[in-house]
Amino acid sequence: QVQLVESGGGLVQPGGSLRLSCAASGFTSAYYAIGWFRQAPGKEREGVSCESYSDGTIYYADSVKGRFTISRDNAKNTVYLQMNSLKPEDTAVYYCAADSTGWGSLRADEYDHWGQGTQVTVSS
Repeated sequence: QVQLVESGGGLVQPGGSLRLSCAASGFTSAYYAIGWFRQAPGKEREGVSCESYSDGTIYYADSVKGRFTISRDNAKNTVYLQMNSLKPEDTAVYYCAADSTGWGSLRADEYDHWGQGTQVTVSS
């Protein structure tokens, strides 16, 4: 049974940084992609970043390029999202998700499993 657990959210001032973690367990395949998504009140869930297990390709939404970095610690089976230069518009619940195809994308409907989410609030 696939389980994904996010952590690392919190309150940060504009321009600050947070590092989110997504701990994965129960995978039956080594070829899942992991993606990060976010959803703010009244808005659609949007893809933030993902990394393909199939070929290592990394994708970022235009809104976070140059500020966010996705990375993976294979020994810990954990994926991270380092978020720098945070802006108020980054405020949202952030979710990690697993795509059993292994390819990954920034489309939420292509993912099979989801974590519970962690709140990120950027405010002065």
